[in-house]
Amino acid sequence: MINVPSNATVAPVPRRLSVGADHVKASSRPVVTYSGTQQNELLAALPRDVLESLFEHLELVTLPFGKELFEFGGAMDYVYFPTTAIVSLLYVMEDGATTEIAVVGHEGVIGVSLFDGERAMCSAVTQAAGYGYRMKTQHLRAAFSQGGALPALLMRYNTALFAQMAQNAVGGRHSSIEQKLCRWLLDRLDRSPGNALKVTQEMISIMLGVRRESITAAAGKLQDEGLITYRRGNITVLDRSALEAYAGECYKVAKTEYDRLLVDVGRC
Repeated sequence: MINVPSNATVAPVPRRLSVGADHVKASSRPVVTYSGTQQNELLAALPRDVLESLFEHLELVTLPFGKELFEFGGAMDYVYFPTTAIVSLLYVMEDGATTEIAVVGHEGVIGVSLFDGERAMCSAVTQAAGYGYRMKTQHLRAAFSQGGALPALLMRYNTALFAQMAQNAVGGRHSSIEQKLCRWLLDRLDRSPGNALKVTQEMISIMLGVRRESITAAAGKLQDEGLITYRRGNITVLDRSALEAYAGECYKVAKTEYDRLLVDVGRC
């Protein structure tokens, strides 16, 4: 046993926060800043006083490739506002087969749950690694109940997201493989900083729910026509306008709805 003199000064033990099975120091949490939150378009559209009222509940987090934010039938404990990450919303069949029903990046939000006990109707998986802000669902509900710009903005975005899901459903039935691939690539370009994407043909086939051989043939056709180049998991779009024309309605309807959202959020 060690005797400590009564007049000795004992340094306090740093307070630690529990996050699942991990423990991190309270001081290690990144500071949420106004400029940082502007990287997500929904947060950026909020009046400054409304946004800053959320700061104490927002947390900047890393979203690595393949991270599952929530699964089908599971609880949605957090709401995510991506900044540089891209997240796929997936419908999973009983046999494990998956189909992408929507994609969300810096323009949107994932995991909005406004009712107690609400369960996820799909799975959400990070497809392009990056960052985002998250907050506990209970805090978003509390902010939503206060009315004002936040609920108006979320409802507008929900309409745009529904349009994307509906168009993907229609396109999945009536569009060619080439059109589906064009729409899929354009969805990523809209949420990426450049015209190059790191993605494998196997991943695309899983997201679109088609055979890999079909994607190989479609990608080869687009490359032969000078719309893209494809090498070892890297696709570069050479002619975006031609890609949009090729995708046609498969991409245009959801894009139009999102463009309308951008105009609407400016009025919030």
